Amino acid sequence: MDEARPLWATPLQFVFACISYAVGLGNVWRFPYLCQMYGGGSFLVPYIIMLAVEGMPLLYLELAVGQRMRQGSIGAWRTISPYLSGVGVASVVVSFFLSMYYNVINAWAFWYLFHSFQDPLPWSVCPLNGNRTGYDEECEKASSTQYFWYRKTLNISPSIQESGAVQWEPALCLILAWLLVYLCILRGTESTGKVVYFTALLPYCVLMIYLVRGLTLHGATNGLAYMFTPKVEQLANPKAWINAATQIFFSLGLGFGSLIAFASYNEPSNDCQKHTVIVSIINSSTSIFASVVTFSIYGFKATFNYESCLNKVILLLTNSFDLEDGFLTVSNLEEVKSYLASAYPSKYSEVFPQIKNCSLESELETAVQGTGLAFIVYTEAIKNMEVSQLWSVLYFFMLLMLGIGSMLGNTAAILTPLTDSKVISSYLPKEAISGLVCLVNCAIGLVFTMEAGNYWFDIFNDYAATLSLLLIVLVETVAVCYLYGLRRFESDLKAMTGHALNWYWKAMWGGVSPLLIISLFVFYLSDYIITGTLQYQAWDASQIPTVRKRL
Repeated sequence: MDEARPLWATPLQFVFACISYAVGLGNVWRFPYLCQMYGGGSFLVPYIIMLAVEGMPLLYLELAVGQRMRQGSIGAWRTISPYLSGVGVASVVVSFFLSMYYNVINAWAFWYLFHSFQDPLPWSVCPLNGNRTGYDEECEKASSTQYFWYRKTLNISPSIQESGAVQWEPALCLILAWLLVYLCILRGTESTGKVVYFTALLPYCVLMIYLVRGLTLHGATNGLAYMFTPKVEQLANPKAWINAATQIFFSLGLGFGSLIAFASYNEPSNDCQKHTVIVSIINSSTSIFASVVTFSIYGFKATFNYESCLNKVILLLTNSFDLEDGFLTVSNLEEVKSYLASAYPSKYSEVFPQIKNCSLESELETAVQGTGLAFIVYTEAIKNMEVSQLWSVLYFFMLLMLGIGSMLGNTAAILTPLTDSKVISSYLPKEAISGLVCLVNCAIGLVFTMEAGNYWFDIFNDYAATLSLLLIVLVETVAVCYLYGLRRFESDLKAMTGHALNWYWKAMWGGVSPLLIISLFVFYLSDYIITGTLQYQAWDASQIPTVRKRL
């Protein structure tokens, strides 16, 4: 089997495959949110510590297991012990769950990408109502970007109980996304190895372009100052450390079996320790780099909204008190407000309810993650840029590349154990197995294109994998160290790579990393128990903004 097993053309292909898989949407829309929530620059302290004690050791463990056993997750763990086949099966099942809903993000990226060629951008203005006498009421209550996302893209229902029909436009985009994934994995490592050059490198090109553009935007420095100003008190917040550990864990894609599958196509002599360090550093550096880009955009959006708010207040007071045009400015606004309140108390009290409280700090503190950041906050900023169509195309093309790169890893975690199975591969060629997996996933994924599909997406995203993956990786670590034997595994690694295993890796595998995983598992289990019934964020036109609902 070793002799017939396909191999990566070069070690660089393997590194790019790991980077393409690990560097995903979480780097762009989750890490900046955590920085915003947990102390800006001070969040990097727990993040880097967790990278050293959890991220790199567990990444090295999975790559080493895959390279040593030269099989997918099921075969690799069965080789270590016949009783551990269930660990591999669990990884395949979790990867299947992830693939079912994750590719819907790529479908949404396709949808926005196609609409990015319109002038003006369809989410930049509210549509007219049925009588064409004003703007749509739902859009006016929210914003044009929220309306386009919730009503035009998702056509979302008020609750999960009202499932509605499949939306044919997102459904076609989902089929297109799965077709693209199938073409990328059609020939195994031969085709995937070529695709990862694009999915790994192109997002960096777009991020670099966005960085240059972001830094030149008005107000970008406000966002960057907010990001890099450390709030040291957050270091005493346990949730900052828990979220840092969780971000590292899921960002590297541990437990899914994808890394084991990728490493199984390596030459046995490949230096997987060196590649572990490279992939870990690049992944974490990308998160920080993407945060700089994101916060420059945040700063522009927050400053734009803040100044728009001030201008509305100035216009209101100028018209209400018949002030001379240009007399009231941002610099003297507070002084004039105080004067008007004392000189014309009755008239000012009538106008006062209409005066908005404008605050740049509150605009910057508005924390959004996930699809809200990708499809609402970013589009809000893009619509106010010059040549907005160009920036929109670049942005959604980048999201698509990040999403497809992650899907290559997710599907590899499912396909490698299936193609390794002599029973299945004797009846079906690799292309047919890949096609069936994509077809089944696509058919089930149509559920997420229904009117209530986004609610199911949120529930799967929040609850489908967290506890399962923590348990899988905990069993993996214990199995290698105490069932297979750490000394035996160390001997295998030395025979493969010619390098002895140093004390750092042994200390992390043998004690620190498993204890950390147990702590995370206990925290999330207790959190789920305390929370009780599963919750989701619902969009109801009569209750804008969104409200929390229970199943």
